[in-house]
Amino acid sequence: MKVAIVHDWLTVVGGGERVLEQLLTVYPEADLFTVVDFLSDEDRQIVHGKRAQTTFIQGLPFARKRYRHFLPLMPLAIEQLDMSAYDLVISSSHAVAKGVITGPDQLHVSYIHSPIRYAWDLQHEYLRESGLTKGTKSWMARGILSYMRMWDSRTVHGIDHMVANSAFIAKRIRKCYGRAAQVIHPPVDISAFAFREDKDSFFLTASRMVPYKRVDLIVDAFAAMPHRRLVVVGDGPEFERIKARATPNVEMTGHLPRPALIDLMQRARAFVFAAREDFGIVAVEAQACGTPVIAFGSGGVCESVIGEGDGSPTGVFFPDQSAASIISAIDRFDLAHQMIDPSCCRRNAERFSPARFRQEFRDCVEGLQGEGQIPSDARPRPMASLVG
Repeated sequence: MKVAIVHDWLTVVGGGERVLEQLLTVYPEADLFTVVDFLSDEDRQIVHGKRAQTTFIQGLPFARKRYRHFLPLMPLAIEQLDMSAYDLVISSSHAVAKGVITGPDQLHVSYIHSPIRYAWDLQHEYLRESGLTKGTKSWMARGILSYMRMWDSRTVHGIDHMVANSAFIAKRIRKCYGRAAQVIHPPVDISAFAFREDKDSFFLTASRMVPYKRVDLIVDAFAAMPHRRLVVVGDGPEFERIKARATPNVEMTGHLPRPALIDLMQRARAFVFAAREDFGIVAVEAQACGTPVIAFGSGGVCESVIGEGDGSPTGVFFPDQSAASIISAIDRFDLAHQMIDPSCCRRNAERFSPARFRQEFRDCVEGLQGEGQIPSDARPRPMASLVG
């Protein structure tokens, strides 16, 4: 069986690339395709040392740093990748990878991290954050996003089976594409996060400093609680703006090497998480250290953190993205933290191991092959839930 794996683009290592790493572990002989491949030699181990076959965008001026600017060309580019020699095509997609063209005798399984966020339900948020709410540039952007939605909808017909990284994303898939999706949660390298039971008194948050992460709300909440200490790890375009809001009890470290971040995760009293994420790998990493999570109760994090109503909670949810809601949740955590057993946090995190991901994905593909390339809206399979 000849296998092709198609990924959107390879520039840095993130959650999508961790999924790709495990797909290549399941299918080590697979050929790898992507729009552009600018991975550093240091990061290339994530793709098992492979060099991807790329599109014409790889050779365009400034593509290394500004590849996202070529988004309008990416549908054309991805359709030029020749899949005709392969029996099984696996796309790992949050943008255009699922748009590769396959034939009726090929099985196309798409692992969807999310429908194109900025083209669908997050369009207006994207336009606000980019300063594109008015004027000629705004209308140009809206036209491009409308085109991307139409193209994205058309490509759905070429996918035999959709896999979502969370029930939250499966619902988004149903809303955008009118299709059901099997849920296989992404892999988290639990072994890299050693368990620690005794904790220090500080709270921790860590993420890229971009608007949707809402780190500003967490900093504002702790600014109103000077008796509690917060450590903020990460950098990005919002760093200086957020730093200006920080009070003496809030420490802004900027980017830290991974070992230093893991050390903080192990020692933190709790990890605070205010974004609405597709899944939220960092919340699982914190729990792997035995650290409870205080999180906004929306999105994929609701599938990886067990709230107060359960007999073995691993965290506390807050209902609104506001500083007041975060403060209220931390007050509740202070009252209930003794009910949260660090060992329960660790056991919960172990549900998301790479071995579990590999087995579920392998079972998914083998089941489809055994049933003769059935479509995703056919009868459910027992290895994972169908949502929608």
